[in-house]
Amino acid sequence: MLEARQVNFGYGADPLFLDTDLTLAPGHIHGLLGLNGAGKSTLLKLMTGLLFPNSGRIDAYGYDPARRDPGFLARVFLLPEELNVPGVTGKEYVAVRSPFYADFDQAQMQRYLDEFEIPGNKKLTALSHGQQKKFLLSFGLACNASLVLLDEPTNGLDIPSKGLFRRLVAESLNDGQAIVVSTHQVRDVESLVDLIVILHEGKVLLNHAVSELSGNLRFSVSGNRPEAGDGLIYTQLTEAGYASVWNERAGGEGALDLELLFKAVIANPGTCGALLTTENQA
Repeated sequence: MLEARQVNFGYGADPLFLDTDLTLAPGHIHGLLGLNGAGKSTLLKLMTGLLFPNSGRIDAYGYDPARRDPGFLARVFLLPEELNVPGVTGKEYVAVRSPFYADFDQAQMQRYLDEFEIPGNKKLTALSHGQQKKFLLSFGLACNASLVLLDEPTNGLDIPSKGLFRRLVAESLNDGQAIVVSTHQVRDVESLVDLIVILHEGKVLLNHAVSELSGNLRFSVSGNRPEAGDGLIYTQLTEAGYASVWNERAGGEGALDLELLFKAVIANPGTCGALLTTENQA
């Protein structure tokens, strides 16, 4: 488990995170959603010890990431948004890097490469950006690390590869592992994640399970603009009519429109605490 408590961080005199709290539970795929510049990449770097909080604490599986302890590094894998691969072949990369991960699975790695159709005998610098990303994603999943952080992993992937990405990530998850998919491409992860974290301007506005949200929110589309009140959280005009989010039980687990929910949370940050009221959870 990873816990961030009262974390403060900023670049220079500009604060980004102010007393930020976040918990990531094992056995789940967390969708870290936010606009460009919301602080998603910075948060991932704080989780891995590439950046240090100004104050507060982060505990990741019993380690302080800022100490960069070898025991911690062996339990975490970060796929950054910006890739910088070495000029070695895929096989050489695996031979050098895989010994750092005690649970690395060579057969698993090869299966991922085969599914992504990535050759293992070419230099990584000779691969396209999308191929490099698929290679590193394959390696990261095969590491079976306790904490797997994927920063904008679908950027540069074509539509078939995005579908394959979702399937392979879902198949790789184990009970002791937390996977974080950080993205502003909400539709790319809608069917993948089971816990939603929405980050906006350095603040965690929402951190809930998909099942919880689906059961306590209703999504609708109508020809007429709904009137304010009666649980209306957000509405917008689309090509199909007015798409709306309502703070009311869906009569069981309903369909979750993640993109619409994301827009609702960003547009109404002050009311997010009311998304799941005590009355609705009763």
